[in-house]
Amino acid sequence: MRIRGASGSIAALGMAALLAACSSGAGGGDSAATTPAAESGPVTLQFWCWGSGQKDKVAAFNKAHPDIQVQHTDVGGGTDTAAKLLTAGRAGNGPDAACLEYESLPAMIVAGALADISAHTGPIKDAFSPDVWTLTSFDGAVYGVPQDLGPMVFVYNRKRFDELKIEVPVTWQDFADVAAQVRKKDPEAYLATFAPAEFGNFAGLAQQAGASWWKVQGTTWSVGIADAPSLEVAGFWQGLIDKDLIKAQPLLTPEWNNQLNKGKILSWPSALWAPGVLYGIAEKQAGDWAIAPLPQWTAGDARVAFQGGSALAVTKNSKHVQAAATFAAWMNTDKTANDLQIAAGEYPASLAGQRATSTSEPPKLVGGQKDYWQVAAKAAQNTIPHISWGPNVGTASSAYQDAVAAAVRDKTPLADALKKTQQVVVDDMKATGFQVAGS
Repeated sequence: MRIRGASGSIAALGMAALLAACSSGAGGGDSAATTPAAESGPVTLQFWCWGSGQKDKVAAFNKAHPDIQVQHTDVGGGTDTAAKLLTAGRAGNGPDAACLEYESLPAMIVAGALADISAHTGPIKDAFSPDVWTLTSFDGAVYGVPQDLGPMVFVYNRKRFDELKIEVPVTWQDFADVAAQVRKKDPEAYLATFAPAEFGNFAGLAQQAGASWWKVQGTTWSVGIADAPSLEVAGFWQGLIDKDLIKAQPLLTPEWNNQLNKGKILSWPSALWAPGVLYGIAEKQAGDWAIAPLPQWTAGDARVAFQGGSALAVTKNSKHVQAAATFAAWMNTDKTANDLQIAAGEYPASLAGQRATSTSEPPKLVGGQKDYWQVAAKAAQNTIPHISWGPNVGTASSAYQDAVAAAVRDKTPLADALKKTQQVVVDDMKATGFQVAGS
């Protein structure tokens, strides 16, 4: 099925402005698309990527391609991988290929870390909807092959909801009401967590409310991390924290994992990849969970943003660009790869992969939800089109995490943390040579 627009589109980023600042001192059929032939082998590629399904996909690729053998390394999640790739790339010892979240691509392109693989991707372009293909391409240059999509959804412990006789929230006001019900019915439990380090999650919720954190017109950028919708979202979570209706703490720590396994954390408003993560720490709850549409800021407005989603990119360090492009294409268009990806709970970026979900079993955590992939597909169809990411997302993420963690610790307003983050981002862009409006 076709995605209605896509966040992080490089075409919507004003790439000309990105590159100008840098130089100034700053779908298809159901069968797998044909991939370019690899250069004469044998060739060994180094590949960095996170995710539970990558190991099996790489093994399947290696079995099918004796002349291209891939060695897979998990160097951390999206933020860690991007940071380590930049460092390794500058030193000249980066991998041949890596997974990168879509919002990280602009900074990677500006830094000169990625290879243009357009000469090797022509045969697979139609395997993706035009909107999805623009996630990794600009003006004829292709910087990666789309891998998965992460539309935001509400992931919840259906068994605990049934036990407490609470309803799945449709709006965020419903969410606040349900949070209060949970605390009343089980004083040891919380509906959800506000995690200070989750930059992408908060960005997605703000975008759902109408925020636009980066815009560019010509060569002039505007930054809206502290715009009105973002401040309203911060105020919403502030109210829940102040009333002890939501637990403010980091995710995926031993303490958090223990609470989840005891049934004391009842939901995770996040994205389609979340059931796979939760299964890794709460395997005994397989079949107890489900997904639902993300609560809405305005009743009847079903739009959501992406949180995460990634592409498989080839790096400038690679001495085997054609082989790496063959690998990237197979990993995201081949039927075997799609099946393994779906089994791991990812929502494929390819059209054939998306169609294949309709006859696939849901991820193990939500194994009892027969309409899982239908809910997932509807979320993907409702993604907000053309959300722009700026040239210094890494700086923004670090500044946000520092400011929000301090706000939670010191019990100061989250709104002030957003304003501090905005100032850091603007100052960094100006120092790098970008023109920023209103500063």
